[in-house]
Amino acid sequence: MIKKTVALIFAILLCFPIFLSAREISDVEIPESLNYEGVPLVLNGAGIRSKFFMDVYVSALYLEIKSQDADMILRDDKPMGIRLHIVSGLVDAEKLKDAISDGFDQSTGGNIDPIKSQISQFMAIMGENVVKGDFFDFIYLPDVGLKVYKNTAYTEDIKGLNFKRAFFGIWLGDDPADDDLKEEMLGL
Repeated sequence: MIKKTVALIFAILLCFPIFLSAREISDVEIPESLNYEGVPLVLNGAGIRSKFFMDVYVSALYLEIKSQDADMILRDDKPMGIRLHIVSGLVDAEKLKDAISDGFDQSTGGNIDPIKSQISQFMAIMGENVVKGDFFDFIYLPDVGLKVYKNTAYTEDIKGLNFKRAFFGIWLGDDPADDDLKEEMLGL
């Protein structure tokens, strides 16, 4: 009887890390870590973007080392990432592109000219088709740029630290898309 109890406890303990490997937000499992090109990133924080009382997407911030300092994250030329998971059937490619375009305007204080070509490149690779359940990983790697993945499929790199700063600034800047989401992504 004791051997069976010990075996059962051992089996439960072996399964326990599986329960810790993801966090659920709005029925979306957010991994506690990501690994891109051998670079491990840990979940810093995640939350839901709501608009007009409707959940739109879940956004998660991944860093090498957790931080609550938005300014430092924006300045750093270090590996980091954002996962954006669409949770509303009302979001399509055009609405997503419009929201991101507005985010770039807010993030740069309206001065998008220095990164205008990168923004155009980014908008072109966002594609024509976005549906509920799609997710994007935006992984910044120094000397490479922002790597864009849709549903784990690599699409393209967008070069430039200033572009990375403006992109991450959409969620973490002084005028973010959503103040509550910014705090959740920073783990506050």
